[in-house]
Amino acid sequence: MSSLKERLSTALVDKGLLTKERAGRLLKETAAGGKEFAKLLIEREGINEETLVGVMAEELGIPAVSLAKYRLDPAVAQLVPERLARQHLLVPIAQFGQRLVIAIADPLNVFALDDLRTVTHHAVDPVLAQESEIRRAIARLYGGKIPATEEGSTGNGASPPEAAEPLAESEREGQLRLSDEADSAPIVKVINLMIVEALQKRASDIHLEPMADVLRVRYRIDGQLKEAHRFPKTAQSAILTRLKIISGLDITEWRLPQDGRFKVRLDAREVDFRVSVLPLTGGGKVVLRVLDKGSLSVGLDHLGFLPESVEAFGEVVKRPYGMILVTGPTGSGKSTTLYSILSQLNLPTRHIITIEDPVEYQVEGMTQVQVNPEIGLTFASGLRSTLRQNPDIVMIGEVRDFETADIAMKASLTGHLVLSTLHTNDAATAVPRLVDMGVEPFLVASGVTLIEAQRLVRKLCPKCRKAYEPAPELVKRLGRLPKPEATFYQAAGCRSCQGGGYHGRMGILEVLVVDERIRELIVSKAPSWEIKRYAIEQRGMTTLREDGLKKAAMGLTTLEEVLQVTSEE
Repeated sequence: MSSLKERLSTALVDKGLLTKERAGRLLKETAAGGKEFAKLLIEREGINEETLVGVMAEELGIPAVSLAKYRLDPAVAQLVPERLARQHLLVPIAQFGQRLVIAIADPLNVFALDDLRTVTHHAVDPVLAQESEIRRAIARLYGGKIPATEEGSTGNGASPPEAAEPLAESEREGQLRLSDEADSAPIVKVINLMIVEALQKRASDIHLEPMADVLRVRYRIDGQLKEAHRFPKTAQSAILTRLKIISGLDITEWRLPQDGRFKVRLDAREVDFRVSVLPLTGGGKVVLRVLDKGSLSVGLDHLGFLPESVEAFGEVVKRPYGMILVTGPTGSGKSTTLYSILSQLNLPTRHIITIEDPVEYQVEGMTQVQVNPEIGLTFASGLRSTLRQNPDIVMIGEVRDFETADIAMKASLTGHLVLSTLHTNDAATAVPRLVDMGVEPFLVASGVTLIEAQRLVRKLCPKCRKAYEPAPELVKRLGRLPKPEATFYQAAGCRSCQGGGYHGRMGILEVLVVDERIRELIVSKAPSWEIKRYAIEQRGMTTLREDGLKKAAMGLTTLEEVLQVTSEE
């Protein structure tokens, strides 16, 4: 493997900063016991240290930072003996759990990294820094004379965009402190302000997307992506690296997908962020999913459930056993519905266990298990172990296979209330889906007590909505209107809704309560359309489209929204 100085010389030659002949001569002089290669480049070739670090970072694919803007934590410094820091020219800059982030001049020094792992018992994530800044940092942390001309200097008077504030104590526990202190680094301020802005705009996701010459930031608001910012390409590395650090991810790994999370406390509100990193040719795309626990305790009626639907759920969850299934496509709010139900059931007298991939919301009072197939912890194995923990209520993130479905169904018959999700188009289709997985029809008929299908539609802004007469073509496509004399509204736009005409989202749903007749149909393997027809005609079930049309007639959403997310009955 090539040494650092050989790779550096090759990169400098490729960039036209050094001739091949001069590079060979300097390498020979270094090998003969002369000065260090980097010092020769600075003194004889006039290449400044910042340029060298930038070239090394690009060549090795390792982030570069400026230590001039770091407030180094003495507590973290105590993890690394002074002898090792001075011997290998490195300095610890942040600790996150069992990971230690160190700034080092030679990241290919495997002896230094091995020594650190042995001494600290931590995983080590190296980042590049200028040697002069590392020496000044060592002097500040461990003692020693700092040249007056160098203290507080970045070497060239500039503040490169890679500067970032180290993690506070709360951040090392996975909680980000949103502060705008005067001495915070620019990148820290940018990320803090971006997160605050996204929360104020009610964004459900934040997308950071590397493009050819900029880093684009988009917020998903009410289900729609809207561009918010474009940052210079030079700031991309620092912004993405900072997000990986606060999320507890490996900042040196940009070849594989990664998942992490952190918390934010804004005023009295605590919000979880789930972070997903996807490697791209131009860096890595980072998506932050906003998980606001405040939305879980508002009750089903605030999620769009009409009184008859809330009553149906209320009757079923009072039973000590049975299975409740919530169906719908990805992004239709299934997890929020399940967690809202669990929040109502989360009492000191009940033992609730969830098995998820990943854990969406972290809720106090519930035992939550993260699925990890790599070590054999699947939904099925986790569920099997969970049932030995004497739970009252079990929530399974998703029924994906026969084994999980079979165990869940049997658990619902042996004194447990089981809640889970399926990906189906409507409520009745969940029955043949379970049978297709291999579950016996008599088990489905005996175990399942309620199936709910849902979609999300945008809610009209009540301050600027405008009444209008639906076009005949629209009415024809919808098939019918619930009340011909009803007043329907369309989006307009005002300051309250940021000009979009919509403010928030709500669910439209259909609730299928399993009775004796439906059980007979399931056991006889009746098709889903027959089960659905019986539920509509004999039980008065409201379909997805009918529920949407009712809410449009109430002025809560638009007919266009209903048409977009529902299919013809």
